[in-house]
Amino acid sequence: MSVVKRPNGKWRARYRDAAGKEHARHFDRKVDADRWHASMKTALARGEWVDPALSRVTVGDWAARWFANQVQLKPSTRQRYGSLLRRQVLPVWERVPLSAVTHADVGEWVRRMTQAGLAPSTVRQAHRVFSLLLALAVRDGRLTRNVAAGVRLPRVGRADKVFLTHGQVGELASAAEPHGLIIRVLAYTGLRWGELAALRVRRVDLVKRRLLVAESVTEVNGRAVFGTPKTHQRRSVPLPRFLVEPIAAQIAGRSGDELVFTSPAGGVLRNNNFRRRVFDRAAESIGLTGLTPHELRHTAASLAVAEGANVKAVQRMLGHASAAMTLDVYADLFEDDLDQVADRLDRAAGRAAADSVRTAGVGPDLDAVGPGRRQHR
Repeated sequence: MSVVKRPNGKWRARYRDAAGKEHARHFDRKVDADRWHASMKTALARGEWVDPALSRVTVGDWAARWFANQVQLKPSTRQRYGSLLRRQVLPVWERVPLSAVTHADVGEWVRRMTQAGLAPSTVRQAHRVFSLLLALAVRDGRLTRNVAAGVRLPRVGRADKVFLTHGQVGELASAAEPHGLIIRVLAYTGLRWGELAALRVRRVDLVKRRLLVAESVTEVNGRAVFGTPKTHQRRSVPLPRFLVEPIAAQIAGRSGDELVFTSPAGGVLRNNNFRRRVFDRAAESIGLTGLTPHELRHTAASLAVAEGANVKAVQRMLGHASAAMTLDVYADLFEDDLDQVADRLDRAAGRAAADSVRTAGVGPDLDAVGPGRRQHR
């Protein structure tokens, strides 16, 4: 490693990497050459050195490689990531070398998207995609750190959830006839729309009153794509008794591989079509304009909790990844549980105080000690 002055007046700093390959840069000032030379020595010593040639690849080229290898993504997620790349990430970063991306630049990009009026959730998703491809560059030895990490992101406000009562579910189902069974199944099992639309006859157990959720269908670019449920996990969902007979009638005469619920033409039941033809009209007719099918999933959680279901049972029914996620989504529904905990602690403390008073009032009974005998302490 060395810093020498060249005949043309420039300062050349040289070093060799761990493989013995020489790297050099030229500077106008010796102080700049010394600083760069020292930083390369330090990076090599700490194992943080990155080959400059690897980090010169542009974000656009690297994003293409990263996206092509995301084989684990569900079709709908892949479509969303691709859209975020095309619309938010690449228009700004496509021609920028990986090595030129800075933490401050990423923060500025987030600020501009926010000021342009993009929804906070869209901004956060765009940042996530960019951060994921930079994280891969770190693992591939092209960057020393992910400069998108730690950037401040806009907060996403939580929309108020709508929880229907039993009566409202009944009214909505009646208004949606002859498709009322779909409303009732969504509201009393908590299935996601894609899970309901992909439910097959062989996965309905009317004896045990269970629905096996093992498949989901998503619309991607106008095409119905079948895959695993959202968490990739199968689950068994309980079926209330009053739904057994209607579902039995619904699947009568169908083969095991046929879908339980279909479109009028016998194809996959699509959310947008169902809302336009049935759901929105039915909701409006009973004064619930703006209601969405997904809010029947919230309703299922609410009705289950109201009947004493604990957070673990609700998690299993809804197919959440963890009980913590269920609490995060439906924390308000479990406030009564907290009140019950406080009431039970209050009663327990009262009993303990009463026991303490009774114990304090009981002393030695001297009359019970026979003559000629002594109490030993």
